[in-house]
Amino acid sequence: MCDGEGYSIEEAHKLFAAEYNGGVWELLEKDDRTEEESAKMLHMAHASCAHWLKAGTEVNHQRGEWMISRVNTVLGYPEAALRHAKSCMKLTEQHAEEMDDFDRAFALEAMARAFALAGERETALEYFGKAEEAGKAITDTENREIFEGDLNGGNWFGIH
Repeated sequence: MCDGEGYSIEEAHKLFAAEYNGGVWELLEKDDRTEEESAKMLHMAHASCAHWLKAGTEVNHQRGEWMISRVNTVLGYPEAALRHAKSCMKLTEQHAEEMDDFDRAFALEAMARAFALAGERETALEYFGKAEEAGKAITDTENREIFEGDLNGGNWFGIH
């Protein structure tokens, strides 16, 4: 990645995108997150996505939108969670040929979880069912297990 003189702008964007993404995961998995850490987590999710917009692919953008939706869901912000889940879903549909099978499953999961947070039970259940089916279609065993663990974990706001 480094040419001996430093990083190119694109390399730096990719480095920061990945670094912020990892930081978000650390805080998402923390049980006793402080208010300051929650704010930092949201900023890092946006920063990661912004850096991917500069140096990544549509897949990176889709995954960034998923992460922003998840963070907003965890923090209890339904409007933002829905906005980013819908953006994730739109990117998934527009660039379907570039997405992995688990990207579609996670986009559906984001929609389900965001609608559940927003109190739209029927829509949430519809997307949950679609996510469950998409998860069963994930061909890579490890990716399928990761998805199923995620789908069966976390707060579902009374729908699951």
